[in-house]
Order: sequence, then structure tokens, then C-alpha cells
Amino acid sequence: MLTEKRYLVLEDGTVYEGYRFGSDRTGEGELVFNTSMTGYQEVITDPSYTDQIITFSYPLVGNAGINTEDNETLLPTVRGIVLREAENEPSNFRSTETLDSFLNRHGIPGISGVDTRSITRRIRDKGVMKASLADAENHDEIIELLQNSPFRTDQVKRVSTKSPYISTGPGHRVVLIDYGKKENIVRSLNNKGCDVTVVPFDTSAADILRMQPAGVMLSNGPGDPEDVEGAVETIRALIGRVPVFGVCMGHQLIGLAYGASSYKMKFGHRGSNVPVKNLATGRIEITSQNHGYSIDPVSLEGTGFEVTHTALNDGTVEGMRHKEHPVFSVQYHPEASAGPHDSEYLFSQFIQMMDLVKEDKNA
Repeated sequence: MLTEKRYLVLEDGTVYEGYRFGSDRTGEGELVFNTSMTGYQEVITDPSYTDQIITFSYPLVGNAGINTEDNETLLPTVRGIVLREAENEPSNFRSTETLDSFLNRHGIPGISGVDTRSITRRIRDKGVMKASLADAENHDEIIELLQNSPFRTDQVKRVSTKSPYISTGPGHRVVLIDYGKKENIVRSLNNKGCDVTVVPFDTSAADILRMQPAGVMLSNGPGDPEDVEGAVETIRALIGRVPVFGVCMGHQLIGLAYGASSYKMKFGHRGSNVPVKNLATGRIEITSQNHGYSIDPVSLEGTGFEVTHTALNDGTVEGMRHKEHPVFSVQYHPEASAGPHDSEYLFSQFIQMMDLVKEDKNA
């Protein structure tokens, strides 16, 4: 039973008292909430959560333990976990350790026994804010520090691969630019037969084109797309030279490369149960999402893009396709992990786009 006190301190002065689990370290970050009912391991290891403290709205987390196969990165960069109830006696045949052990091993603090519904409502009403997980009771000092400390802007640089590597396959050669990619993007491309070369976020367009890819994929990643140094210039240099498919951060960067603008959302979309409308088919797809920024639809005017998908809950842009260039993107995660596979077809569309471009070149 967890008995040692820990506090979640918000920059607006709100303090929640709960119990300590995970690492003994304190943690400061942007407080967000996730509405997923399953897949907590994939969520915690998603690099897009770099420097964030995740509040799980689902009340019980940890009951399936942690296994060695479902991590989306080897070194998670989340700053903390907030739970209603932390289960420390998992029951699952794939489990190799408890959530508490996993968090301890990676230096990630957690708090349980708090009213996560109240925290979620506060974020939803007031927006995401800075917060700290602390064991000490000097809350006024912590609040002042939170109110006067800026967010870091180098998240992509910290989580991107430092050198290129290859995950082989028999089909199209795809270069995946790593802005903080989830491993299941590589797995999904491999499952479609693609030969994948993962490259650092700051790889030049010239170096990418020298690899003679059939297509380039732009990954998800943490933070503000406007902070990703050199990305817009690289994407502009690739446009018209090779098919491009972007997801999440990649989607936002494509918009910026064409002259559109992005904005920070009040509380973002984070969960594996977010409904999206496919405007071409009229169908509703349930998607996995994790983002705090979005493309301004008005700014897309004159860029040559048409909106292909919108969020059912708030109408934000969730997908777009260029009318002339072989470029398309979605704001959500077609690789899921965790989440439903409604959007897996987008990888097939990317394959088809590469096939068509190849046929045109050979004609």
C-alpha cells in the first residue's frame, strides 16, 4: 500500500495531495490529460510527451504491468504520471515488471490517490499549465518558480536519433525523418514491405535525396513545430522531388512549409479514442492522438491544400492533401499503438502514392 505523501502543485496555485510511487525525484513539466482506457505503456513511452506530466483520466492504471515489447522508445522522456489508482500487482502473462518498477528505473515520479476527474476538468477549463510533483510542502516557493520559469524549446533535438539507421524490408525505400518518432511507425512501414532509413531531425534535403528514397515520411514529435530548427527549409526542398507523408508534428511542419500557420490549443487532443471525420467518405474514424498544436484552417487558403479530415469534437484540421504535389498528412497517429487501427489504410495510400510517382517517372 502506498503511504508516503506527494503533492501535485499547479502554477495557478492549486495543490493536490496524494501518494508517492515511481521515482523519488521531483518533476516539473506541462500538465496534460490523456483519455485512453488502455495502452498506458505506449503512452508513457511516446516521445511526443517529452517534458510533460500526464494525467490519466481512466481511474486504474498498472493492472497489466510492463512488458519488453510495447515500448515506443527505449528511454521515456515524460516528466511525471498522475493517477487515481496505481495497481502494483499486475496480472498479465506478458508482464515482466510493475509500473512502479518501470518508473523507478527511468527516474520518472508518479502520484496516485488524487481526483483525476477534477484535474482533467481544470485543464479542460483553464488550459494546460506548468506543474510540479513534489514531496516537500514548500508549495508557495514551487508555485512562484512555476510561474516564472519558461518552457524548454529543444525537445525534438533531445529525442531524435543521433545517427541514421536502417530497418530493412523488400519494398519501397522510405526515409523517415525522426522528430521524436514512435517505434510503431517503423513497424507499420516494415509491415507494408518498406525498407526504412531513420534519419536525425536536422538531416538536410540534399543528404536525404542522395539516399534515393521512393518517399519521405515525417514523424510525430514533441513541442511547438515552430521551434524545430531547419525543418521547414528541408521540407520545402523535398516538395516536388519525392512523395511526402506527415503525421502529427510532421503534419504541422508540412503546413508551415507551405506558408500556413499553427497555434497552441487550449488543452489539445490526447487519447486513443478521438473521433475524426473523413470528408471524402463521410465515415467516422476513431483515432489515436497526442498533440497540443494545430494548423489554422484559414491559413491554408492559397497553399494548394484541401482539408481531408476534421475532428468531430471541435472541427480542427486533422488531415490535408495537396492538389498538385504528392504530399499529404494527418494530425493523428495511423500507427496507433495504443489505439484502434481505423486509420491504418493511410500507410497503403502512401504506398500507392509512391507507386504512382514511380510509374510516372518510368513512363
